[in-house]
Amino acid sequence: MDKIFTPETQEIFAGELIALAEGRTWFESQTALQTLKGDRISVVFTITFPAEPAKLNSVLVSIMDITEQKRAEEELHKAQAELAHVTRVTTLGEMTASIAHEINQPLAAVVINAGACLRWLAAHNLEEARQSAALIIADTHRAGEIISRIRALVKKSPPRKDWLDINETILEVTALARSEVQGNRVSLQTQLSDDVPLIVGDRIQLQQVILNLINNAIEAMSGVGDGPRELQVGSTTDESQGVRVAVRDSGPGLDPESLNHLFTAFYTTKPQGMGMGLAISRSIIENHGGRLWATANPDKGATFQFTLPTGGGNQHD
Repeated sequence: MDKIFTPETQEIFAGELIALAEGRTWFESQTALQTLKGDRISVVFTITFPAEPAKLNSVLVSIMDITEQKRAEEELHKAQAELAHVTRVTTLGEMTASIAHEINQPLAAVVINAGACLRWLAAHNLEEARQSAALIIADTHRAGEIISRIRALVKKSPPRKDWLDINETILEVTALARSEVQGNRVSLQTQLSDDVPLIVGDRIQLQQVILNLINNAIEAMSGVGDGPRELQVGSTTDESQGVRVAVRDSGPGLDPESLNHLFTAFYTTKPQGMGMGLAISRSIIENHGGRLWATANPDKGATFQFTLPTGGGNQHD
């Protein structure tokens, strides 16, 4: 029997005893076994106890092989991760001009301040030269932070969930999208609640969701002509004491006929759209144990919002 049972199986046996001590009539859990040939298989282990624990002279045990099902789930998760990475890189590709402008700003400031520093040194004004050097350092750090954010979004890495502040995540994304916002004459406001709790989540994945919602809002407002282009990103605590993030725009709003298909894979209202951004965003939020949905604003525009539990949902994803 030692050839069949694995270390995971020993935990199952302990769970059986706890279930029996608690007076339950059955116990079920997933575990791993090893065949006589040495192959490892995934199984659902179920044991049913007699109605009267005092007559524990027989139990019913069933073992169902779910190896293929687990393998299929792993392949699906892998495919979803690959597609999410492609979509993220595509989104950044579409923002190339905005990213270049964002990086050029601190680099141009470095050149200007370096020139000023040299002039002050030539004039033997050390205090002014010191201030110029300090500005060079600050601008260099700012450029480095921008590049780090871009590298993190492009990097292909497995999901990693840590405790994070959703407000900081929102600010990181809005900083990355600043030039895109300005270039499209959009007025961006953030309304971030001070009392939102920390959540457990993958920072890069959540950045991708927020960035996608912001980009969609900007594109939606690009057709409003000379009307106001107002974008609001906010955070608050939801009814279950989790986190709610909302992205509200003043665009043309949502077509009632397309509302039910917005999050369907390959459905898009954009001429050059892939139809995957919102589908992947919803998948990411649901894998965090949350919910993503869209509503038409009473006056104009639309609001896309999602909730996240403080526990971070499925920790194994």
